[in-house]
Amino acid sequence: MKQRPTVIDLFGGCGGMTAGFVQGGFDPVLAVEWDRAAASTYAANFGESHILGTDIEAVCTQDLPRADVVVGGPPCQGFSNLGGKNVDDPRNALWKQYIRVVEDLRPKVFVVENVERFSSRGEFAMLLEEARRGRIKDYKLSWGILLAADYGVAQRRRRTIVIGSRIGHIPLPAPTHAKIPTRDLRPWENVRSRIAGLPAVPHTTELPMSTVDLFGQTIPGVFKGSDLHIGRRPQLTSLMRYDCIPPGGGRFDLPPELQPACWRNKPTGTTDVMGRMRWDSPSLTIRTEFFKPEKGQYLHPQWDPTDAANRVNRPITHLEAARLQDFPEDFLWCGTKIEIAKQIGNAVPVSLARAIAQHLRRYLDG
Repeated sequence: MKQRPTVIDLFGGCGGMTAGFVQGGFDPVLAVEWDRAAASTYAANFGESHILGTDIEAVCTQDLPRADVVVGGPPCQGFSNLGGKNVDDPRNALWKQYIRVVEDLRPKVFVVENVERFSSRGEFAMLLEEARRGRIKDYKLSWGILLAADYGVAQRRRRTIVIGSRIGHIPLPAPTHAKIPTRDLRPWENVRSRIAGLPAVPHTTELPMSTVDLFGQTIPGVFKGSDLHIGRRPQLTSLMRYDCIPPGGGRFDLPPELQPACWRNKPTGTTDVMGRMRWDSPSLTIRTEFFKPEKGQYLHPQWDPTDAANRVNRPITHLEAARLQDFPEDFLWCGTKIEIAKQIGNAVPVSLARAIAQHLRRYLDG
């Protein structure tokens, strides 16, 4: 039997990229993740023995295994629309550590994943220069913006993807889905396909009282996916606001008396704030605070225009967000509610990672 190709996941988070590569036929041999809760989630799913719970700057490449592919999404807060766009943010320089590992380990292929804005920043130009005449000049690069919905994810999440190869040019993977399907492209997946059938009213607002010892310390977990279907306790004013928002709507659907002053004084922009999802469309990007409707289009899609009793007036739960990120039903989780939400929102959608992995396999298998 042909040996499965191997993958190293730098900035591994909770393992969204690794999960997709495992589904795509790869064996993970190493992951690096400094955040202890995220590293614990990774360990619960893929094993504790091959994950380094440390900062990538402290990693000595001489001690690392070799792999066919190195993947990673350096932290993106400095590039993000929500991160202040600080060019000097030290987190922006972590891609240099990623290149250091690639230079030393010499994988056949590497993949960089980051926010859409990364492709227009000076750091990205520096990355291209490293490929032209610097430390990775023997790698041929392909890059572009991929829309997750075009690869089977029920989410309109746009990400910069860079593929570097020293086994010949590897283009970006072709879409498998489209908003308007064709003979070769399936229709976009939608919110209904991911969260329909889950209880409209979560039976609890808390995670189970459970702990696990990982990396020498005790952390909340390990939790099953069903444990993540947790609600909140919104105030009456919030419930009144939720009740006014139809599918696809947002803060502009609120009557003046329910608008806070900051919204009344801002007649344009932030159109997805206090938004409600649509059953038959992909969601917008699932971020780390999906449990707060004031942060984006995160209200449950069920809303009947004529029957107030047939409305689900709450934000999506952690489980629903994880499903929209395409985490498998048997995926396990560690951390507090806020820590797990960060893990879900920061992850690479599993189906997007799988599509990239399957694409790379065709080149690695020759």
